[in-house]
Amino acid sequence: MFTPKYPLPDTATQVVPLQPTDATATPPAVPAPATVTPTPAPSRATVQVTPAAVATGTAAVLVVGTVLVSTLLAVAVTAASVALVAVVLRLLLKDLNHKR
Repeated sequence: MFTPKYPLPDTATQVVPLQPTDATATPPAVPAPATVTPTPAPSRATVQVTPAAVATGTAAVLVVGTVLVSTLLAVAVTAASVALVAVVLRLLLKDLNHKR
């Protein structure tokens, strides 16, 4: 499971060029590579920015922003009220302990 898996080696044989033995001998002819025709790129859908799309996007951003800001405001108000209640309870308990 944890042993590495290596790819299989290439099965193509190496081509060793022939060395001419005589100075007048010509090297063997090398065939020309096959021409490759390029394939056309797939067509992609174009995005059209219309005023309606911009208005919809702007409205979505404004709604999400409003929800996030109101949530943050609700958390802040709750934290402030809990802190105020804690201060009042502390003062009441301190005053109760001093009157003994």
